[in-house]
Amino acid sequence: MSKNAPKRESHTVPRSAPKREGHTVSRGTPTQKRQTVPVAQPPVAPVPAQPSLYAIPLKHRFFGELNRRNVIRVAILYLIACWVILEPTHVVFHMLEVPQWANRLVILLMAIGFPLVLLFAWIYEVTPHGLKLTTEVNRSESITPHTGRKIDRAIIAALSLALAYLVADRFWISKHLAASKPVISAVNETASRAGASPSTAAAFAPPPHSIAVLPFANMSGDKEQEYFSDGLSEEVLNSLARIEGLQVVARTSAFSFKGKDADIGTIARKLNVGAVLEGSVRRSGHTVRVTAQLINAVTGFHLWSQTFDRDLGDVLKLQTEIAATVASALQSSLLGDVAAKIELGGAHNAGAFDAYLRASKAFRGANSAKSLQSAIAGYTDAIRLDPNYALAFAGRSIALSVVAGGYTTGKDIRDKFERARADALAAIALAPELAEGHWALAYVFERESADFGRAMEEYQRAVALAPGSARILEDYGAFAVWMGRTDAGLGAVRRAVLLDPLYPGTHNALGDALYFSRRYDESIAAHQDTLSLDPQLAQARGLLGLAYYALGNFERARATCEAQPGHWLSQECLAVTYDKLGRHVDAEAELSKLRASWGDDAAFQYAEVYAQSGNTTKALDSLETALRLHGQGLEAVKTAPLLDPLRKEPRFLAIERELKFPD
Repeated sequence: MSKNAPKRESHTVPRSAPKREGHTVSRGTPTQKRQTVPVAQPPVAPVPAQPSLYAIPLKHRFFGELNRRNVIRVAILYLIACWVILEPTHVVFHMLEVPQWANRLVILLMAIGFPLVLLFAWIYEVTPHGLKLTTEVNRSESITPHTGRKIDRAIIAALSLALAYLVADRFWISKHLAASKPVISAVNETASRAGASPSTAAAFAPPPHSIAVLPFANMSGDKEQEYFSDGLSEEVLNSLARIEGLQVVARTSAFSFKGKDADIGTIARKLNVGAVLEGSVRRSGHTVRVTAQLINAVTGFHLWSQTFDRDLGDVLKLQTEIAATVASALQSSLLGDVAAKIELGGAHNAGAFDAYLRASKAFRGANSAKSLQSAIAGYTDAIRLDPNYALAFAGRSIALSVVAGGYTTGKDIRDKFERARADALAAIALAPELAEGHWALAYVFERESADFGRAMEEYQRAVALAPGSARILEDYGAFAVWMGRTDAGLGAVRRAVLLDPLYPGTHNALGDALYFSRRYDESIAAHQDTLSLDPQLAQARGLLGLAYYALGNFERARATCEAQPGHWLSQECLAVTYDKLGRHVDAEAELSKLRASWGDDAAFQYAEVYAQSGNTTKALDSLETALRLHGQGLEAVKTAPLLDPLRKEPRFLAIERELKFPD
């Protein structure tokens, strides 16, 4: 019992208690003095001891005060109100193309306001006479319970408003706005049109069901994990590209915005897409969290958002889930088994998938034989961990072909191409419907064996299986033009530019295809677009110089190719240009440089130079050497402008017949 508890009263009637009727007893005659006898009363229960205020733990007293002063209620109401304000504000800012920093500023102001609001609620109390310091309000006069009930009603109202917005956004707003404007398919192949000025914003009408997948942000706190977030983003992109009815911007253009403070509206206009998928990846230990959101680029409204929490062992299904959900949100006209298309050729082992992502990152950044070998080693690890990984076989095949075609000389070329052929065939055997396998095999037939008929079949098969792949369209289009199928080839390359408008390589391929189609003015324009995107791309400068040469503008050709004289295309360009300018010694010097670097592997280029200088015999000898060695460039024999002086020569016609170009 507490020392402050009151003493217990006796169980007899208190002295001050009134006399009760009927409880007196007479003793003797009426004249005698009456005596009252106390009657026993029921026991009175003891009054419980009241605990001291200071006996309550401090944390309980603190939380009790938070509750009494309505601080907790105010915190809940503030957070709900912030969400109700932020979500529509984010949408409106997208629609008005407000810079990204404005969104961050709103969030920052709300974050700063949170502790201030809580402090205000603690210090002040609402009274019938206005705001007063809480310490100045008598507890008996406090109306905090009444104020708390009002705040409770405000919380319920705010929650109802938030729920109503979520329902409206999910079931009406997004669908209504997504279908409210029929969009047209009209974007030119040039980068200038892809990057239209803001003054054309009112006319922004991207193709239907067009989407860009931005690189997911790496939220793991470890820069070394960036390969995983980038790789997962690319795999989602590739999965979407396999779905019929979707137009997916290629990786190189979509990833060009990485690390740049560009808002969704600007990105969408530069890429000419109606929707943008963005997100983040947090990898920790054996788990991964992916948050993704799909935004209607025309309206700025969210079409869909979701967070996926998975064990790393389940990450293989994650790209399928995201891609299928996005495709559904875009209401694309899906054909066949979507999941089967998305998972085609994929891994069944998480470690193999991780190795594949590392190899793909190495391959994308490769600029030397050594870096390409790192990619090949990564693909090899993926295959070792999952021998049925068709995509890894296709990836290794393409990497081997690139090494053979650009970084190898002598007999090693044939060895690497043979390995590339074996990997391509393995990929097709494992997944006959995998476009990448047919693409890899087409490249081998084209470059290694000069079997152009089979190469054409494999390219066409790859395009049919992956009509949304910019890389496959680019390679097929260039090859088709070389084979003399100009319209089909140019159409494919233009489509590649449409899908990858900010990648210099697609514009370079278009300029090359236009050059071989003898549309030199258009070729020059395309190469100028290429150099505006990458002024250091030596191949584009060499091809631009050759286009000027074809038009007879020899001085312009010379100046263009002298800007980057170390590249083999510039050396070939300068060899023919110097000869036309009468600088024969300089022309011979450029040819010697080319021969010193490449030997007989550049026999096709020597044939072009000799054909332009009028040395027909040496030109035909060089072509026969290229044919004997299956050298690079034979695919262009049918259409190469520099070989035009040879076309009526019997030996040249014999070479054409032996190459068996498809009709």
